[in-house]
Amino acid sequence: MADRSDWDWQPGERTIADLAKVREQYAAVHEWHVSADGERVAAPVLKAPDSFDIIVNDRLWGGEYEKAWHLVFTPDDRLSALVRVDDMWTFALDGESWESEFEFAWHPRFSPDGKTTVLQCKSGMDYGIVVNDKQWEKKFPSCREVALSEDGQTVAATVQVKPLAEADIHGFREGTWGLAVNGKPWEAVFVNVAAPAVSPDGTRVAADIRTGIQEYTIAVDGVPWKERFSLVWEPVFRPGSSQLLAPVKLDDGWTLAGDGRPIWKGRYVQLWNLRPGPGGERLAVVVAPSFGRWTVAIDDRPWPVTFRDVMLPPVFSPDGKRVATIGKDGESWHVVVDGAVWPDPYAMAWDPVFSPDGEHVLAHVERSGLHTLVLDGRTVPGGYEWLWQPAFSPGGDRVLIRAIRDGACVRKVVPLDALGRG
Repeated sequence: MADRSDWDWQPGERTIADLAKVREQYAAVHEWHVSADGERVAAPVLKAPDSFDIIVNDRLWGGEYEKAWHLVFTPDDRLSALVRVDDMWTFALDGESWESEFEFAWHPRFSPDGKTTVLQCKSGMDYGIVVNDKQWEKKFPSCREVALSEDGQTVAATVQVKPLAEADIHGFREGTWGLAVNGKPWEAVFVNVAAPAVSPDGTRVAADIRTGIQEYTIAVDGVPWKERFSLVWEPVFRPGSSQLLAPVKLDDGWTLAGDGRPIWKGRYVQLWNLRPGPGGERLAVVVAPSFGRWTVAIDDRPWPVTFRDVMLPPVFSPDGKRVATIGKDGESWHVVVDGAVWPDPYAMAWDPVFSPDGEHVLAHVERSGLHTLVLDGRTVPGGYEWLWQPAFSPGGDRVLIRAIRDGACVRKVVPLDALGRG
C-alpha cells in the first residue's frame, strides 16, 4: 500500500486534467480512474477506428490496442490495464506490456505491496494462472477464484481438476473441483470448491467445499473439517491467531464457527461478510436477525437498527473500536456508525472512511444529483459531478478530495477543521 506520508498534504486545490477537453479530442473516452494520491487520472481513449490507447492526465501511453479495459492503480500506485493486440490479450503496467499473451485474460489481483500481480487466463480450452508474467505449468479445464498471501508468495486458485462430460451426473457427484496452490493441486477433489483464503503468512490455505449434493464444510490444506453443514460462506483466517473462521448454517440457523465448531451462541436467518477488526480481537458480520431485515452483529451482539434491502460489509476504524457501514431501505441509502443511523437519507452512499484515530467518519454520498461528502453525519457544503473515496492524512488533520467538477479532475486538500465550511 502506498505510503501516504509521501503525498502532497499542502492545503489547496489543483486541476489535474481537463476531462471535457479530452472528450473533445477523442471519438470515445471510457471510465475515468484516479490514483490514490489524486495526482493522476486515466482512461482508455479511442484514437482511431479499432485503435485504443490509455491517457494519463494529458499524455498518452503511446500504445496501439484493439481493446483496453479494467484500468486499476496498483497498491504501489502504478497504472495497470488489460489490453488486446492482434486478437491476443495481455497485461500492461505503466505502458509496458507483459510478454505472455492469451486468448482472454481477466481478474488481475495484487499483493498489498503491489509487487505481485496475479492474472487468470484462457488459451484454447485450457485455463490457467499467471504470476508476474510467468504462467503456472499446469493448466485446467476451468478456473474461478484466486487469493494470495500478504507477501504475494502464495497464490491459491479454485480449479476444475477433472474434465466433466456433458450430463455426466455420476462424475459430478464424485467431484471434479480442487484448489491449486502455487500451481500444485490438492490431492483431494470435491463436488465444488469456492472462496479460497490464504493465511497472512502464506503457510495455510482454506476454501469452502461441497462434499455432497446438500453437504458443505471447509477444507484447510486439503483436509476437510470433520463437521458438515447445510451451507457455509467464505472462510477467514483470524488475524493474530491460528483460528479459521467461517459462517455456517446449522439446523436452527446461521452462526459463526471457528475451526469447525460454533463459537457464537446466536442463530440468524443469514450471516455473511465476516470482517475481523485489526488484530482479530473483534468480529463484525452482516446478519439477518429476522427474515428480510439486515444489520451488523459485533461479537454476536446485533445492532438495534435493521434495514430491509441490504447491509454492506462492515468497516472497522484503525484502532478496532468503531464500526461503520451502509444500509438500504427502498430507494434510500443510509450511513450507520456504531449502530446509529446518520440523520439524512441519500440516493447512494459508499464505504465510510475513518480518521487514523477513529474519531471521525467521512462518507461519499449522492444526493439531488450531486456527489458530496458527509463528515460525522453533517453534509459538507458544495457538490461535484463525481467523487472518489476521500482519504485522511497520516495525522488525521487534513482530508484529500479527488473529484470531477465542471468537467475537470481536481485534487483538493482541506484541513479537517475547515471541511464543514466548504
